[in-house]
Amino acid sequence: MQKIQDHPVAAQVFKRIGDHPAAGVFKGIGDYPAEYNPKVHGPYDPARFYGTPSTPFSELKLYEVPQWLKCRNKSPKSFAALFSRAYWRWSHQYVQPKRTTVAPLIQGLTGMMLIFYIINYGKTIRHRNYKYH
Repeated sequence: MQKIQDHPVAAQVFKRIGDHPAAGVFKGIGDYPAEYNPKVHGPYDPARFYGTPSTPFSELKLYEVPQWLKCRNKSPKSFAALFSRAYWRWSHQYVQPKRTTVAPLIQGLTGMMLIFYIINYGKTIRHRNYKYH
């Protein structure tokens, strides 16, 4: 069976898309991390950080914090990876076990209540009770 990338017309289309100036914006999205090596790490786990480990924040001395913050990667891609790993850790712990509980449902509802409270805070603050005497 022939792959779509091997088709001559599809190859031209993919080449044109790759040559577009905006194509670099989406480079690397959906790929494995550059540090991931299947021979060393085994099966890919989206909840694991494959980069070189640094000192955990809880083990830092107060004078080491500014230097530790300077070493962090602050790009949008690294923040997306951070939130992705956090989601997958939460999912592995609460959603995907064989005998899950109602904890993910309660956590989701609590999160939605918090978000909607923040959204409607401007309307809620006007309904406070005032003493006029």
